[in-house]
Amino acid sequence: MLDQLKDWINRRLTGPAEHHDLKHLPTPKVAGGQHLSDCRLIVLDLETTGLNSAKDQVIAIGAVAIDGLSIPLHDQFDLILRRPELDISETVLIHGITPEALVQGHETEDALLYLLEWMNGDPVLAFHSAFDQKFLEKSLKHTLGYTQQHTWIDVADLMPALFPEAEMDRGRLDNWIDHFRLDISARHHAAADALATAELTLMALSRALKADITTVMQLTEKLRFYRRLKDMNRH
Repeated sequence: MLDQLKDWINRRLTGPAEHHDLKHLPTPKVAGGQHLSDCRLIVLDLETTGLNSAKDQVIAIGAVAIDGLSIPLHDQFDLILRRPELDISETVLIHGITPEALVQGHETEDALLYLLEWMNGDPVLAFHSAFDQKFLEKSLKHTLGYTQQHTWIDVADLMPALFPEAEMDRGRLDNWIDHFRLDISARHHAAADALATAELTLMALSRALKADITTVMQLTEKLRFYRRLKDMNRH
């Protein structure tokens, strides 16, 4: 499946970056009255050279869309960036991306422009989203001068907020995969992790709808309440 998706993306990556107009990229959508049952959400995962957003760099982007409470196989994104100058010796065993892959990857500017177009300004979800948000925003600013703020939702908070009976306060992605016994063929690959996170998100959205949480705004309000309650319990 991933090979087919890569072929689809490669067919789209046929023009240079200058064919894209930064001034006319899709406008990020605020968390409003979009109905969870029929809106499009982006679930994203990044592979990086390390954990420090101040010095480390993005080397791969994986994302899937949730549209109408399903994951369309044709609506996914999986790219390795062309970053031959980077030293990935300390992380290659984690993400499996080789120096050769970074030489053959897609130009960073082109890849980020296509990502923004593909995202279409839709809300972005990620597991421990602060990590992905910092890295992506840094890459967009440094590479494109792009500083628009997107709506981000943290699936690491969403899961315990909607499944308190699991008793996993911001557990790791692997913990939630094991808890729901998901059959995940690969891990620590951006596209595979994004797909796993999307499957968990679908479970969370189903639980939210049963609790009469029907819009993106209500979902973000639920998360704010969950975080406030968690902060209060710490004191």
